[in-house]
Amino acid sequence: MKNTPLTDIHRQLGAKMTEFAGYDMPLEYSGVNDEHMAVRESAGLFDVSHMGEFIIKGPKANDLVQKITSNDIQLINTPGKIQYNCMPNGKGGIVDDLLVYHLDENEYMLVVNAANREKDWNWINTNNDVGAEIIDDSESIALIAIQGPKATEILQKTASENLDEIKFYTFKNGTIAGVNNITISATGYTGSGGFELFINAREAQKIWESIVDAATGYTLKPAGLAARDTLRLEAGLCLYGNDIDETTSPIEGSLSWITKFNEGNNFIDRQRLEKQKQEGVSRKLKAFKMIEKGIPRHGYKIFNENTEEIGEVTSGTMSPVLKEGIGMGYLKKGYTKKGTKIYIKVRKKYVAAQVVKTPFIDFKQYGQ
Repeated sequence: MKNTPLTDIHRQLGAKMTEFAGYDMPLEYSGVNDEHMAVRESAGLFDVSHMGEFIIKGPKANDLVQKITSNDIQLINTPGKIQYNCMPNGKGGIVDDLLVYHLDENEYMLVVNAANREKDWNWINTNNDVGAEIIDDSESIALIAIQGPKATEILQKTASENLDEIKFYTFKNGTIAGVNNITISATGYTGSGGFELFINAREAQKIWESIVDAATGYTLKPAGLAARDTLRLEAGLCLYGNDIDETTSPIEGSLSWITKFNEGNNFIDRQRLEKQKQEGVSRKLKAFKMIEKGIPRHGYKIFNENTEEIGEVTSGTMSPVLKEGIGMGYLKKGYTKKGTKIYIKVRKKYVAAQVVKTPFIDFKQYGQ
């Protein structure tokens, strides 16, 4: 099992550790709800160094990224921009969802899910028929995320860049705690704003400690994988392996907005997915909120009022903010409209829920 550059710090903090994607990762420190609410109300600090970072560069870099991803990278045609994207698998499913960073004129960074790193690497190389240069930089990069309404104030105390200038889905290279060449980006996986810091792995502990020191007078709590999951679900964001995978298409997964059929965007599976977009699909990933008391869990079956099975829960939890059960799942055509009443089978009971739009919470109440 691999360690991240911050594993020793997590253990010193008394984190409950778990194996995830081959890494020894912090599951929680002070408790899921405590960490979750710290992010919603002030700030939380995450080690996400297990994520994969691939560099694609050279004269054909644009061609390769455009081919393997469903979004249109011409929409991020200047360095400093970021795009949420996915890689279709040639069979209608998804290899992975990822972020594409436009680093330079002929250079991109793909940030991929840790559990899919090897699979993604093989897929990209297999489809590199244009001769682009591909580098796996994952081992040399540490990734720290500070999230929450107070994240900017805290990080600004140790950052040289004006963080207010780094708008959503953009990045800049800057200096933090005297360490240069740190990529500071604003994408967020929690819905509560903040930044992700791509750092040379050797500097990770110094940067982590500098942020903790800068947070004197603020509530800043280390947060683990468990809180990361509840936070992303409240924000209505997908988790690969739960909500989307090799068997779900971007159209089914409600990711039409990152599946662009623009002229010249000839990505893998374009014809298949364009047909799905035009003709419709038999199921779609939708969000729901429990009307009656109950907690939906991954794998629970979904039924209509006649107890006919119409879908399955892919993600579910008790929302720490709402104190209500929330979830996402695939629903058959005819049951996907907002307000539709559905029933989640929790043990032997059919518990009522309602299809809703995401995000589940009003982020304006939390400084966003």
